[in-house]
Amino acid sequence: MKKQAWMTMTVIAATLIAGAAHAAAGDYLVRGRVISVQPASSSAPVTGVSVANQATLEVDVTRFLTNNVAVELIAATTKHDVLSAGSKIGTVGVLPPTLTVQYHFMPEAAIRPYAGAGLNYTRFYSVNLPAGLDVSKNSFGGALQAGVDFQVNKDVFINLDVKKIFMKTDVTSNGNYLTTLTINPVVIGLGVGMKF
Repeated sequence: MKKQAWMTMTVIAATLIAGAAHAAAGDYLVRGRVISVQPASSSAPVTGVSVANQATLEVDVTRFLTNNVAVELIAATTKHDVLSAGSKIGTVGVLPPTLTVQYHFMPEAAIRPYAGAGLNYTRFYSVNLPAGLDVSKNSFGGALQAGVDFQVNKDVFINLDVKKIFMKTDVTSNGNYLTTLTINPVVIGLGVGMKF
């Protein structure tokens, strides 16, 4: 009985290993995610200005440089409500393409965690604020990332990803500096990916 159970477990393990198609140097992963963008916003010296949460779609492309190290380019855009003392005063579009360098801890496993860090360039557009108010149109900042891929078959996987993106912009009134709006969102994503 023990011998039969051992043989069965060996066959199952061999099947899983044979079916595993880990990413290796030169491979590309393409993911589509639904993301929740949750700003940790604040403003100073004028307080009370903030940005509301928003959900949208995100696309990313990852290229493996080695079996463990990869670079990922993330693209998404959102349109956020701008609040003052909790009340909506306008909207602003945010486009923050982000490039991270990732380390994949177990690239040959069926469950593959990773962590990354990098930079983002944020473009603010479609600014709709009360007359006289405007924001700086771009900013640069850091980005931190952690996630995990769950293998479905040799080319398809489910992805869970969390990022912290550091971004801020100056708010002006009739061309004069008014306050700095810090947004710094946490971005939580769930999606599907494919290996090429």
